[in-house]
Amino acid sequence: MTDAAPVNETAQPVSPLAPSFPQAMELAAHWIGLWEGGELSDEVLADRVGELVASRDGARGFFVVSLTGEAPLLDRLPEALVTALRQAGAGVVDLTARNLAMSTAMVLHHQRSGDQEHQAGSERVQQRSTELLRHLEPIAVKQRLETLLAAAAEQADSDEAVLEDRTFLDRWGYDLEQRQAIAAAIEAVAEAGADLLGIRT
Repeated sequence: MTDAAPVNETAQPVSPLAPSFPQAMELAAHWIGLWEGGELSDEVLADRVGELVASRDGARGFFVVSLTGEAPLLDRLPEALVTALRQAGAGVVDLTARNLAMSTAMVLHHQRSGDQEHQAGSERVQQRSTELLRHLEPIAVKQRLETLLAAAAEQADSDEAVLEDRTFLDRWGYDLEQRQAIAAAIEAVAEAGADLLGIRT
């Protein structure tokens, strides 16, 4: 991929104005398609994505496309992309953690309803979110997942961040079994790199 044809190396940079959520989805789909077709290098794609995820809507649009789509970008996780996402900081960590929680809850939801197709899609998002969290900045990931774990486990905690996560889980109506599954998914992230993350489980 790094030896891709240079014809699109300067194609469609992000506007100086932060893109809307729909615009971000469109840009992400376009760039990932070029990358998958060998027309955009890992490095240029990473530069474009780095600009996109600098805003919340930009990051949301990128993750909707990259986590749920057929393209194998987040399965391969090119080093240049990982670097760009790490540099994006806490916003990317937060969205990835939330996607882990939501996809995990939806795996169980689809499993209960016997919807194997959508269950497989949610499992793919769950796996991609898990793998990405293992590559992002360890301290930021540790702190973010500890907060989410405390909320999912319904630990008695007055910490504002934990209460915010609890509100997030409540808003989506996740039941006890789904919250237990989310807690298990968080622990699975830690198990792959326990020394690195050191998450208290």
